[in-house]
Amino acid sequence: MYRDKELLIRPILEYDLPELWRLQYSEELPEWKKWDAPYFEHEHVTYEDYLKKKETLVNQDDRWVIEVSGEIIGTAGYYWEHKPSNWLEMGIVIYKPTSWSGGYGTRAIRILINHLFTTMPLVRVGYTTWSGNERMFKVGEKLGMTMEARLRKCRYYNGEYYDSIRMGLLREEWESNPQYK
Repeated sequence: MYRDKELLIRPILEYDLPELWRLQYSEELPEWKKWDAPYFEHEHVTYEDYLKKKETLVNQDDRWVIEVSGEIIGTAGYYWEHKPSNWLEMGIVIYKPTSWSGGYGTRAIRILINHLFTTMPLVRVGYTTWSGNERMFKVGEKLGMTMEARLRKCRYYNGEYYDSIRMGLLREEWESNPQYK
């Protein structure tokens, strides 16, 4: 569990599942999906089917909730791109539009980076976004990340092509800039 004032990142608990399902699947076309890889179809999942995968959600090291003042606003997590070489990718989703542009994403990613560099022998952390999500690109810049790759016009959404953008940060860059911690 990690805290930055009223923002808390903690493992998902079983009592979180109804709210997480509501935030993710209760709407056919949720607003958050317009920013989180909208070029992948949002598939509705019933609550019963959602509960069938609770072992992969509850008390996992790689999936957490983001809370603000006791209210779940999003999730944070990571996955191994290639574990033998310690290549890990991370990400967040802020589901509630009222929580966008309030600095919560930057703070959540900062906490996640600190956690990952503190608890794992990583050389680099990063995430992938798309050129239509300028807020995520700016979060990376604020935290000292580098745009490591721009794959041009490979994401198609609403009749338009967008770039895929990969942001990354090396451990030595993070450790040499205490302002980002």
